[in-house]
Amino acid sequence: MSPTFRAFKVRNFRLYATGAIISNVGTWMQRVAQDWLVLELTHSGTALGIVTGLQFLPALLLGPYAGVVADRFPKRRVLTCTQIAMAAVALVLGGLTVSGLVVPWHVYLLALLFGVGTAFDAPARQSFVVEMVGRDELANAVGLNSASFNAARLLGPALAGLLIHWIGTGPVIMINGFTYAAVILSLRLMRVDELHTPKPAAREKGMIRDGMRYLWRRPDLMMILVTVFFAGTFGLNFQMTSALMATEVFGKGAGEYGILGSILAIGSLSGALLAARRVRIRARLVIGAALAFGVMALVSGLMPTYLTYAMVLPLVGLTSLTMLTAANATMQLSIEPTMRGRVMALYMTVLMGGTPIGSPLIGWVGQTFGARWSLIAGGGLTILGTVAAVLYFSRKRGLAIRPRLLPRPRLEVLPQTELLGEKAAVDAAPAPLTTVEVSKDPGPKVA
Repeated sequence: MSPTFRAFKVRNFRLYATGAIISNVGTWMQRVAQDWLVLELTHSGTALGIVTGLQFLPALLLGPYAGVVADRFPKRRVLTCTQIAMAAVALVLGGLTVSGLVVPWHVYLLALLFGVGTAFDAPARQSFVVEMVGRDELANAVGLNSASFNAARLLGPALAGLLIHWIGTGPVIMINGFTYAAVILSLRLMRVDELHTPKPAAREKGMIRDGMRYLWRRPDLMMILVTVFFAGTFGLNFQMTSALMATEVFGKGAGEYGILGSILAIGSLSGALLAARRVRIRARLVIGAALAFGVMALVSGLMPTYLTYAMVLPLVGLTSLTMLTAANATMQLSIEPTMRGRVMALYMTVLMGGTPIGSPLIGWVGQTFGARWSLIAGGGLTILGTVAAVLYFSRKRGLAIRPRLLPRPRLEVLPQTELLGEKAAVDAAPAPLTTVEVSKDPGPKVA
């Protein structure tokens, strides 16, 4: 089997991936249909930002508690419950839309309820991957999961755009409600004795506080969290920014908007497949990819035509997925199994929880200053946040971050203690016995 797909050797992961891609196609269809429904009802970029924010607000409020649930209960059971809950919400929203009874507050409320299901689903799903495949194949499985999600993004938005034109937004949303059955079936068919399930964490006081304390003592992980926060809060608002660009800047309809999501997914899928081939994931990849993503988001906002905007989107998708898969794998491979649910919940809280702040803000920027500025502001804030994280944790929290040009341009991220040990070895070396001019230089400088 190709190294890119080696995690598929595990039967349980094959089952999970099959159900997930069906459900993911439906999820992307609903995202496009829901955004289009909001624009039809309100004609407001701010309202679109509010809906997106409400959908992610529960991740901010409930994420840490969801992590405790993921550590204390079997993750298959948790995932089954969350799939049923999200299916119910989708069917209700679809039914209201088909009947013609839907009004904006219905969408707001159901987006919030859908977010509750997502808040409990995300940490259980993220930490369940390693239970299916083990640590050796985790990085590959994370990449393949992202590939599945983005293969669905490639198909789902375009399919949604066509179906919205043919049958309307309501039926498209209802279709998503039925796709959750594929995930539930895949979970039921798994062989439990082949799972690498850790001993559930005992119920104790301060479990959330323990997870936060664990992260605070890990500056390498904190740097990743801060970087992901800025990217997730201000940069990863594709469904909103693409909707605004398609309608307000380029004057396009639902079909062209859906195509933009599929074009973005080409780059995202490429990034996920490249991530699946990596054996080692390092923090420097997260930083470099975050900076590249910020630059590409900014550049996309400057594109003059629909065609040139579409041509830049694959690079936006490639850089964003490289950042996210590297961050996910680095977090999971660096934490203790008994803390995995809580830490990944905090990670997902940071990734998605900033959206209730960033999405309405970026939507307001697009509404007030023009749709282009939603991308320019998002990309610029991602770059500034990443640079701030690197500077803070390199100076205040015991990390050394330095650039290297040879044999290839890269960043090195290592503890200050390791750097001091390297410098001490250099300082202890005898001075070179050559000319006087050379002897003025005590040796190689360490950045």
